[in-house]
Amino acid sequence: MSASVVPGVAPLPPGLSAAQFRAALADFAAALGGDAVLSSDVASYLDPFAPGDASAHAPSAVVLPNDVKGVRAVLAVANRYRVPLWTVSTGRNFAYGGAAPRMRGCVVLDLRRMNRIIEIDETLGHALVEPGVTYYDLHRALGTPRRFWLDPPAAGWGSVIGNTLERGYGTTPYGDHAANQCGMEVVLANGDVMRTGMGAMSSSRDWQVFKSGFGPSYDGMFMQSNFGVVTKLGIWLMPAPEGYMICRYAFAREDDLEAIVDTLRPLRRDGTIQSNAVIESAVRWAAGVSTRKQWYDGEGAMPDDAIDAMARRIGIGRWNLRFCLYGPESLVKARRDIVHARFEAIAGATLFEMPYREGVVEPEGGGDRAQVGIPGLEAFSLLNWRGGSGAHIDFSPVCPPIGRDAVRQVRMVRERAAQSGFDYYGGFTVGERAMHHIFAAIFDRDDPKQSRAAGALIETLIRDAGAAGYGQYRTHLAYMDLAAAQYDFNDHASMRLSETIKHALDPNGILSPGKQGIWPSKPFARDG
Repeated sequence: MSASVVPGVAPLPPGLSAAQFRAALADFAAALGGDAVLSSDVASYLDPFAPGDASAHAPSAVVLPNDVKGVRAVLAVANRYRVPLWTVSTGRNFAYGGAAPRMRGCVVLDLRRMNRIIEIDETLGHALVEPGVTYYDLHRALGTPRRFWLDPPAAGWGSVIGNTLERGYGTTPYGDHAANQCGMEVVLANGDVMRTGMGAMSSSRDWQVFKSGFGPSYDGMFMQSNFGVVTKLGIWLMPAPEGYMICRYAFAREDDLEAIVDTLRPLRRDGTIQSNAVIESAVRWAAGVSTRKQWYDGEGAMPDDAIDAMARRIGIGRWNLRFCLYGPESLVKARRDIVHARFEAIAGATLFEMPYREGVVEPEGGGDRAQVGIPGLEAFSLLNWRGGSGAHIDFSPVCPPIGRDAVRQVRMVRERAAQSGFDYYGGFTVGERAMHHIFAAIFDRDDPKQSRAAGALIETLIRDAGAAGYGQYRTHLAYMDLAAAQYDFNDHASMRLSETIKHALDPNGILSPGKQGIWPSKPFARDG
């Protein structure tokens, strides 16, 4: 069912009567103000790309604090009434559930009104932001000419904190967002406010420059978890390089993937290519510039001959590699020559390069701007691929940067996708020591059959990947339990530890029950 047509009254939180919930809402409003509590119309918080019935993850209400005091007040009310909360920064992570809660009936704790850029330090190159700050906001605040760049994800309208906490990735040398985070402020379930790393000193001058602090380091504990509410986060900024050159390769054959990965791996690891490189299938590239009907209007997945014809017409390969080189012109060109000498060994590899540009000059065109730290929304062009009300849900396994593993994953995904009538829209983001394989099942969300098929496909792929030894690094909220279940060493020892921490920090189980498969011991059912 489409989010736009889910009707009626919002559900009650599990375990609460209507009278108890009205009392809780009144207390939320007393603490935050009436305009900060939404209970009559929460349709905009449903998953817009739901793989099935969006109401299965419908919230009961929404609260919007505008400061830490408000967050603490919300937690106090939630603990008093045992109201489950679902925390979002801006809720725009559409391929993974948007702002909808894992458990139906949660109250969404929406932090978008907490949108201050607290500090930009242009001497040391870091920023301190609140959850409502988007990549667009921070980019604008850095001004022109830019002395520092940020690293945006595929969709620049999202929250800097939200994407970092989900361990998002971009395509500059600062593309590992979690690795370039330094220092958090966190409100625990009991309302206690703590700061990680050097922030544990009230007069710290080092909060955003040294991660570890003194003693145990807790930043990672609050990523992809439900152990606290992150209200401030430090992020390292990339010094603007002297210049850059955007490059891409087109590879003519489907069978080139193994050689592409094995050639790329040492170039990433030794820093010849400094940034995350992106390998894209022909369909993934074509979906950004065309629609499926232009090339194939039949039933089922696009056949190889149609993909080949499409690639020739657009001027792309069956596989396409894009990356950016940074630094002084002589160094950039020397790196380009090294890269080209390696890839020349792959027959038919074609290099396309933009001219070397000074760091203050923006690139022409749209799709490569993220590689020079400029956020955009080009990622949403894929929604036009199949027509109708476009939507997608993503499958995101980690892959070793080894050619035969990449080929194995692509074959597994392509075959399953074809069985369900989906094209292989996929590719890899290649880091120094790992790759993220992202496949999108693109569907018309107004077509219930397509929506259900997309969801069933992702579920099957998670099981297939787990059986083959590949785990997800993130997933849609409907499959969090399944993805977590694949991490089964020593009878799921990792989950036992997470549950122990959860029960200690959040005994009433109010914070984001079920996130990443981590459930409280009470009072909510796992299938809520």
